[in-house]
Amino acid sequence: MKALADRQRLRIVNMLLRADGEAVCVCEFEPYLGLSQGTVSHHLKVLVDAGLVERESRGTRSYFSLVPGALDSVREVFAPAVACC
Repeated sequence: MKALADRQRLRIVNMLLRADGEAVCVCEFEPYLGLSQGTVSHHLKVLVDAGLVERESRGTRSYFSLVPGALDSVREVFAPAVACC
């Protein structure tokens, strides 16, 4: 949850969700977020280290995508409680 507690990282996850499983080049995040390359890289590293996003190198570029099922545990946090009795 800590990795998602930042507005810019939530925007990154949202962009990856809208990519519908396709990897997104790091160069596409900079204009979308309005941040420098270094700041974008920092946020992506936090998401990769948290296990939410995976990185793939293609030549000199890095591409990012959501780890399948990574958001399932987050979804469970917001699921309604089930009555036990």
